[in-house]
Amino acid sequence: MLLCIDLHYFWGMQDILYYRKEFIKYLNNQVSVKEPANLYEPMVYILGLGGKRLRPVLVLMAAEIFGANYKKALDAALAIEIFHNFSLVHDDIMDDAPLRRGRETVHEKWDVNTGILSGDAMLINAYQLFENYEGSLFKELAQLFTKTAMQVCEGQQYDIDFETREDVSIEDYLKMIEFKTAVLVGASLQMGAIVAKTSIDCKKAVYEYGRLLGIAFQLQDDYLDAFGNPETFGKQTGGDIIENKKTFLYLKAVEYAGQNEAGELEHLYSISPDDNSGKIEAVKTLFESSGAANLTRQEIEKYTQKAFKVLEKMNISEEKKEPLRLFGERLMNRTR
Repeated sequence: MLLCIDLHYFWGMQDILYYRKEFIKYLNNQVSVKEPANLYEPMVYILGLGGKRLRPVLVLMAAEIFGANYKKALDAALAIEIFHNFSLVHDDIMDDAPLRRGRETVHEKWDVNTGILSGDAMLINAYQLFENYEGSLFKELAQLFTKTAMQVCEGQQYDIDFETREDVSIEDYLKMIEFKTAVLVGASLQMGAIVAKTSIDCKKAVYEYGRLLGIAFQLQDDYLDAFGNPETFGKQTGGDIIENKKTFLYLKAVEYAGQNEAGELEHLYSISPDDNSGKIEAVKTLFESSGAANLTRQEIEKYTQKAFKVLEKMNISEEKKEPLRLFGERLMNRTR
């Protein structure tokens, strides 16, 4: 349940593609295999599997929006990307996932112990990168990173707990996706603002903008997992349904469905992931008939509009707001 966004789809702007290119160049120069090879090879491997590089690009973009050269933010961007990939290595171990981005996961290619240790080293390496900033900047970046990293871990634990809990509420779910996904989007933008040494108000505002959009993105991702077009979504739809994940769609359907429909939905979510004959379509029908599908779309729009209100009040020029505004606007019509 991780944020997945196509940068070409969202911006189509040369500046953003340039940030991505420059970040990848920096990543390749800074991360290499050293001895002991079995510690560092998995780190290079997971970081080389690709991905959209959304979070580091947001760091670089925010730095320039608030008046700094993006190059000053490269170490902060690299720290965010290494931390994100550390979380993927450990998530894959917890989920016993065989593939990541179409390739073997670290623990499958090596072993679980190597995955754990290499992941730990990545987390430490992320902290090391902040040492490249002078005293006050180092402190501010490290404090934000520490807070965010703890929240991501808390979000992951909530997600694990929800698999066996029968009393998950909408409030619980929104808190989980905020911690597991949205806070890292907010922190990415705020780190760029910190490097640019902008005002406290702007740092807080850009974080809040990213946090709210991060929630909207994850809700959209959950919606597309059920109702997206497999050809544009980039993967088979219905994965969350197969895995019996209690997403916003599911929780709203249980809340608003009639007694018989709610009972049917709960029964369908008791079926083993190995037995999915007709399950996906049956669940999707209940999502629509209960009104959950429409309510989810409304929730996505609500969080997006909340983000735009934060952006409107941000004390920067309209020209500098434009990349952030376009980022949010594309969400409303996202198909992948």
